[in-house]
Amino acid sequence: MGYDVSFHPISPEEMREWYFTPLTWIQQGQEEKVLTLASQHGMEDFYAEKYLDTLRVGAETKPDELFDKSHGFYIAVIQGFFRDYYYTRGSSFSLLMEEKPEYVRYFTPWAQVVPTAFPNPAENQIIENYCSGVYLSRDQVTQLLRDLEQEPKVLEDLEGVWSDGQLAVLKKALVAAAELGVGLLEATEVVEPNPIHPNESTSYSNLYHCDRDGVYLYMDAASRQIEDAIRRSEGQV
Repeated sequence: MGYDVSFHPISPEEMREWYFTPLTWIQQGQEEKVLTLASQHGMEDFYAEKYLDTLRVGAETKPDELFDKSHGFYIAVIQGFFRDYYYTRGSSFSLLMEEKPEYVRYFTPWAQVVPTAFPNPAENQIIENYCSGVYLSRDQVTQLLRDLEQEPKVLEDLEGVWSDGQLAVLKKALVAAAELGVGLLEATEVVEPNPIHPNESTSYSNLYHCDRDGVYLYMDAASRQIEDAIRRSEGQV
């Protein structure tokens, strides 16, 4: 699974404050309220406009559109305007859940999080690019961190998905969420690092709020792959 996966610490209350309520402002033609909210949180003008643009797109979402491909993804995007988020290449809870369905115990379906005014159907997992994945509640974040320390099987299973140092990045995201007292949302392609030319990396959110640890791991892996390919082409392997 070659997704660019990001992890976003956010609570259901923050989803309402930062996304669902501002959507109603957009629909009522009160865009200035969005800019006021952004200003209250110290958001730079450039990102306040990106935030506003994201909400405009969200406000056009039809009730029958898949939540994961619309509101869920936009929530992950807007979270990154307010605080840091975390990146791993190709490693996700959705992938873990497909391989080991018992891990669904750590996840909360959107139906238990979203206001009833948003009845969009949801898959509650990553299904393709530009999509939200699972959501861990505050209690599930705490439980998973505890189990990682106390249950060798949980640690082994997660290391199988978040390999080559990536588990440390996931734990960093979980710890950040736990310290904030919020849940954790995964999504794909909110940020798309360019491992060869980092300055050409892109994000629908605030690129500078993306924690760098997972990006550096991706760059190192890409560098090793290029070196291996060069050696093979030169007949050195």
